[in-house]
Amino acid sequence: MSHEAMNSFAGKWALITGASSGFGLEFADLLAAQKVNLVLAARRQVPMEKLASDLRRKYGVDVLVEAIDLAAPGAASRLKSNLDAKSVAIDILLNNAGYGLHGYFLDTSIERTADMIQLNITTVTELTYLFGRDMAKRQSGHILLIASLLGFQAVPSYAAYAATKAYVLAFGEALHDELRPHGVVVTSLCPGHTATGFDAAAGATASGLLRLLTMKPRPVAETGIRALMQAKAMVIPGLANNMAAFSNRLTPRSMQRATMKKIMDA
Repeated sequence: MSHEAMNSFAGKWALITGASSGFGLEFADLLAAQKVNLVLAARRQVPMEKLASDLRRKYGVDVLVEAIDLAAPGAASRLKSNLDAKSVAIDILLNNAGYGLHGYFLDTSIERTADMIQLNITTVTELTYLFGRDMAKRQSGHILLIASLLGFQAVPSYAAYAATKAYVLAFGEALHDELRPHGVVVTSLCPGHTATGFDAAAGATASGLLRLLTMKPRPVAETGIRALMQAKAMVIPGLANNMAAFSNRLTPRSMQRATMKKIMDA
């Protein structure tokens, strides 16, 4: 990542949701290294406080911790109000909070599925609106949405999760065009299988084939930040993941579903 490209972020404020684990940790370290001040938002206060003190010591940046359950209705507005009260204007929004549920739709409680939809879709949409509106007024801002490689097709055993990520991808690509005239960049990052806490949270065990395709979180996060700096609409980290997404253009949807079922169950 070129130093010049990142310099435009120095001294600004970034809000990272889902900042207590996985990609959130990597995004926080990458941005803090470029002298970006951070707001970390997630449910678990203790790991965020530890991360905050590490980043302050290592990089000399300001770090605020906001412990909040982003899956709770109205959480986005509460977070925005908290930051407004502290006069913190967010220049970079990393909409990273989200999780998956693995298993057949009818075998999963509808409460858990609704909670996931609230976080993956509704909260992401509200945060993008609340902070995006301020950015558009200032004619400056960057928003990174975390979609998924699973957002490109239907995925049996991840039916609702893949659908939430299809929403994020379509939403992000449309906003890329809508907000560009207002000086706001919207980029959708579409990771494939990554070595984060995702599987454990989803109640899944990665198949042998999936383990072969697994990426480490750091290069995925770097790809996302770089694409945001380059004002790209969408980016897929990793060659194999790019090939998988491209192959979807050439195959019938029934074949895509069959292939995904094999990969998930192999």
